[in-house]
Amino acid sequence: MNISNCIALGAGFLLTLVIGHFLIPELRKLKAGQLIREDGPTWHASKAGTPAMGGLMFILSTGVLMIVLGWKQILRGEFAHLYVYLFALVFGIIGFVDDYTKIRRHQNEGLTARQKFLLQLAAAVAFLSLMRYEGMLTNQVYLPFFHIGFTMNWIIYLIFAAFVIVGCVNAVNLTDGVDGLAGSVTLVVMLFFSMTSALWQMTPLGLFPSAMAGGLAAFLVYNLHPAKVFMGDTGSLFLGGAVAALAFAQDMPLVLIPVGIIYIAETLSVIIQVLYFKATHGKRFFKMAPLHHHLELCGWSENKLVLVCSGITLVCCALAYLGVSGR
Repeated sequence: MNISNCIALGAGFLLTLVIGHFLIPELRKLKAGQLIREDGPTWHASKAGTPAMGGLMFILSTGVLMIVLGWKQILRGEFAHLYVYLFALVFGIIGFVDDYTKIRRHQNEGLTARQKFLLQLAAAVAFLSLMRYEGMLTNQVYLPFFHIGFTMNWIIYLIFAAFVIVGCVNAVNLTDGVDGLAGSVTLVVMLFFSMTSALWQMTPLGLFPSAMAGGLAAFLVYNLHPAKVFMGDTGSLFLGGAVAALAFAQDMPLVLIPVGIIYIAETLSVIIQVLYFKATHGKRFFKMAPLHHHLELCGWSENKLVLVCSGITLVCCALAYLGVSGR
């Protein structure tokens, strides 16, 4: 990591820590408490009422730092870091609407699945169109480790890219079901993107993942078990948008496979559970899906889940870095 990335990381940590100190009491006053799924683990019932929408703390801090630390780049007409932030912010707004709807209705259902999908798809298409217009997106699909690429038809590539983005966003959202899990895993992913931006001297773009890494580290101070605040869909959809946007902004979407291995495992567990349930007329492959709930029912503590999943992500990110460093 270069000096500017380190400054962004440190500033992201401190600013998020301060924002969280003032935000959490305000969320309690607003009674923005988490509503727990009725079909989730029974011991999660004790989490009911914990303030949600805590993702606002790292969303706000990162936004401030994109302006303050990226001001010189903005004056030079370099907007990559702003584009990535604004794209993630659109998904955060979708999550905020979903969270607010749940709180207002006092039930664990906000936007419908169809509404969320259409909004996310529209955001993905808009981002990809902007990136292509700015010349920051190619239809070359780079293969990590092999250091080769192949060209796809633009229309096919854009369809592929849009669904990868929507899939990534929802995969991160599924991972957010245990104290500290989504935040710790994504912290490692953000460090990976910060390192690759430094490797290829993409200074403006590197500000975003570095500030996010600092922000997530501070968020975990409040979110590790027992959590004082949850990020809510506000935070998890923002994180999903950030991860997907960085992969495409650095023009290597396939790197999402190794660095997002936990997100993929969580998503596959849900797909397998649903398909197996239908095929066997009511039997379950896992004790409960997503995967983190299955592991909880197998006796894993929340802290163990966070440690193992973060460790797996760290190893996969290290391998991915080696796989792209010779690009």
